[in-house]
Amino acid sequence: MQAISSAAQAVRRLARQQASSLGAYNAGLSSEAVRNRYGVTEIARLASNENPLGPSPLVQQALSDLAQHSGIYPDPNSQALRAEIAALTGIAPQQVVIGNGSENILEMLCLAFINPGDRVVTLLPSFGLHEIYPRMMGAEVTLVAVNQALEFDLAAWRLALQRPAKMVVFSNPSNPVGCMLGRDDFLQLIAAVPQDCLLVIDEAYYEYCANQADYPDSLALLPLQDRPWIVLRTCSKAYGLAGLRVGYGLACDAELVALLDRVRTPFNINLAAQNAALAALRDRQHVADSVAWVSEARAAMAAALRALGLQVAPSSANFLFFDCGYPSVQIAEALLAHGIIVKPWREAGYQRFIRVSIGSAADNRRFLHALRQVLAEAAR
Repeated sequence: MQAISSAAQAVRRLARQQASSLGAYNAGLSSEAVRNRYGVTEIARLASNENPLGPSPLVQQALSDLAQHSGIYPDPNSQALRAEIAALTGIAPQQVVIGNGSENILEMLCLAFINPGDRVVTLLPSFGLHEIYPRMMGAEVTLVAVNQALEFDLAAWRLALQRPAKMVVFSNPSNPVGCMLGRDDFLQLIAAVPQDCLLVIDEAYYEYCANQADYPDSLALLPLQDRPWIVLRTCSKAYGLAGLRVGYGLACDAELVALLDRVRTPFNINLAAQNAALAALRDRQHVADSVAWVSEARAAMAAALRALGLQVAPSSANFLFFDCGYPSVQIAEALLAHGIIVKPWREAGYQRFIRVSIGSAADNRRFLHALRQVLAEAAR
């Protein structure tokens, strides 16, 4: 056994207990890591829910002269970007907060609001940072599981919300499952939330279901609630800017944004990200094309997975969550040897589930072909 250095011992002794006990977020493998480990040349990146169409062509134009401006600091308040988001959403600029990805805003919220012992209620399975960031601050986290149909369990939510909570956070549509709360169910759930807690709605996949008739218009419904709230959205998915990290929050009041601005780093959005996001937000046709592709390809992939006898969760996002019938880590590892990167789920009760992104037509075909082979080999 390798000896532990005195420095490492000191680190362990000095660290906050909440940090030492945290689980690590599973960010997955890079394409280069898979190439090096498995000797494959073609990679299908279907683990991180990236846009297979990439960013708008306007983004390339916006970044073309970036080098000559890279020696100066970006706008610390992202004023132009806040104004663009305000115009897009109809919310006042002073109610908009910008993050280095929407998870950066989740971190700000926990830094600003969560004390040791506070209770946070969120979904199971969930986006890992909905649990990790509150636990980092010493919160007690209550996880509310989806039902057998892999949809929101309203009865379980009502029960969980009978106790006081500091923060309630859930994604709609859900990540990693993809299920969506319709308008009536959304209203029932938020009506059950204690009035004196912060309600956080994570709409990272908003663009993929905004046109569905039953998808709740949170920015119209939440102001009717006499409570603090914030809606989180991102440019990483439908806008194709995952590599530049831009997310934003739409808050109930400028007071909430002012508080978050006090706990964030002053230049949290770099110049390239601000310029790219401005360009991407202005190309509505590219977003519409991206959403249309996902809608068509998702239905085809779901049908193909069900034809293999697999349980597939209902999805309104750009991914599918399915029970592969075996330990998901085993199947995902076998897929890596084919150059296919997917995300095996590791939360208790869901270790047979895999989340797969909707990719290009070629990548989707490669995934299904490899999955059939891998499942056949696992069954031998």
